[in-house]
Amino acid sequence: MNTDDTVRTFLDFYRERGHEPITGSTLLPPPSDPVLFTTSGMHPLTPYLQGRPHPQGRRLVNVQRCLRTTDLDEVGDPTHLTVFEMLGSWSLGDYDHPQSLCWGYELLRDGFGIPREKLYVTVFGGDEQLGPDLESLRSWRELGLPIESTRDENWWSNGSTGPCGPDSEIFFWTGDGPPEGSPTTDSRWVEIWNHVHMRYERGEDGELVPLRQVNVDTGMGLERLVSVLQGRSSVYETDLFEPWMRRIPQLWDLDERSVRVVCDHLRSSVVILGDGVRPSNTGRGYVLRRLVRRLLTVLRRDDPSRSLGDLPGELVEHTLDHFRQSLGVDVVRDALMDEELRFGRLLERGRRVLSRPEFRGPLSEEDYRYLHDTHGLPRDLVAGLKGQ
Repeated sequence: MNTDDTVRTFLDFYRERGHEPITGSTLLPPPSDPVLFTTSGMHPLTPYLQGRPHPQGRRLVNVQRCLRTTDLDEVGDPTHLTVFEMLGSWSLGDYDHPQSLCWGYELLRDGFGIPREKLYVTVFGGDEQLGPDLESLRSWRELGLPIESTRDENWWSNGSTGPCGPDSEIFFWTGDGPPEGSPTTDSRWVEIWNHVHMRYERGEDGELVPLRQVNVDTGMGLERLVSVLQGRSSVYETDLFEPWMRRIPQLWDLDERSVRVVCDHLRSSVVILGDGVRPSNTGRGYVLRRLVRRLLTVLRRDDPSRSLGDLPGELVEHTLDHFRQSLGVDVVRDALMDEELRFGRLLERGRRVLSRPEFRGPLSEEDYRYLHDTHGLPRDLVAGLKGQ
């Protein structure tokens, strides 16, 4: 099942159950939202989870592109990406959490053909404020899936305040042999879907107050699901990344993790540019600038002559087409090349500064802060130069 088939199967399943598709394209949140980028499928729906009527009804479904910088150091492993897409479904005060779990299992089993023995679920085991999620526990038992109860892993929130609630996560066995252990004891169990019983609002004082309506919010990473359905060991081996993983190693001789980082950061930069962001020293533009500088640092680590000018236009076009963005390939390439020139000037300045006697030994945290605040040298860049 390729990516398009996967998306179509997901959307059709929920449409047949009364869910209205909503637009979830741009990475940019509404102007009134203080965050830089959309980080989850539920993010744009926060007012409706808090009780405001949604113009398209109480059952919704979408595919939302997201960006997270909290996992940048994990990018390059089999599952983490900077820009990714989230398959989401919502009940805004309509059906209950057990119904969501039942439909979720039905879609995985019948829609995607995933056998029951390769699934494991986790549920909220309770804490100082709330008891265990017995409702989800009963539902999964009736469906016949193995269950693990956790204290800290099965609570979802989108920050320190706002809508939140206990969640139930569905894991898929990625090992070669028969399933072993549980999600908390064996890393070969990989999370593919999260069903949140979003029924509380956490205030500034940390107290939980029941929401005006009880909601269900589900989120499933498209790339991770596709890797499962295509029997791949990483998201980078799927049809989404096939052109990138084929062409980049032909251009530049990099180890496997570096190839993944370069592919992810380049692809993510294309998507951010396609959504109208341009490199700068603040806000969204700085996130983009940081991504480009990180990938250039990796790219030039062994060969300073490597250039983004060699990037094939077909890769840019493949990504713009997938994300339905209308920006021209030449505009993207010009923006990347401009950043590469800026990066080259920054490298020269960094080498001059770091050649001073006071920076020839190991650097302290105070040194890193000084180099960043005074000379505009990011920590990643300084560490790379010191390693040369």
